[in-house]
Amino acid sequence: MSKKQVLKRRLADGAAEIGIRIDEKQLQTLLAYLDLLRRWNRVYNLTAVKSDTEMLTRHLLDSLSVVPFIQGKKIVDIGSGAGLPGVPVAVACPDKQITLLDSGAKRCRFLRQVQAELNMQNVTVVQQRAEEYRPAEKFDNLLSRAFSTLQDFIACSKHLLAEGGQLLAMKGAWSGEEATDLPSGFIIKSVVKLTVPGLPEQRHLVICEQSDQM
Repeated sequence: MSKKQVLKRRLADGAAEIGIRIDEKQLQTLLAYLDLLRRWNRVYNLTAVKSDTEMLTRHLLDSLSVVPFIQGKKIVDIGSGAGLPGVPVAVACPDKQITLLDSGAKRCRFLRQVQAELNMQNVTVVQQRAEEYRPAEKFDNLLSRAFSTLQDFIACSKHLLAEGGQLLAMKGAWSGEEATDLPSGFIIKSVVKLTVPGLPEQRHLVICEQSDQM
């Protein structure tokens, strides 16, 4: 079995363990994204993770672990960086519109290349700071992965949230300290312990919503 076949099998099995099903075309697209990330990383230093196997676990499967909790059609990935988790989410959820928001010119150049080479019709790349971004329509989900503190995430992006929407903050270990002093008008709805196949470290998803929804 070739290295690519091994990676594809691990990706398919890992996604199934998370609880999502991805078809052959989606598997190929995700592995093509992994290949682009590896090649561009040599020059752009997009991630500290180097090996394909580790990238598959720490980037693809880690990003896909949030998919079962996404609601609505319009999603924005705040501080998308190398497209994580936004690109894997967009591949797994072709019926949803994903905006990859990042202020870095080099990162956005990479994201536009990903969008073009992988023909991702449901992806929009926006180079702008979250605080300054004013889209025509607001989003059902605000998504972030390892993006500053929960307080900062809410403060800089709350104006982007549609009524009834939710913020999904992907975290490592969760002590609960960030639950204090949330910006006015927001509460933590739940904290979910995520299981990422092959990853020994803790992962949590903190789901927040506007307090007047209660």
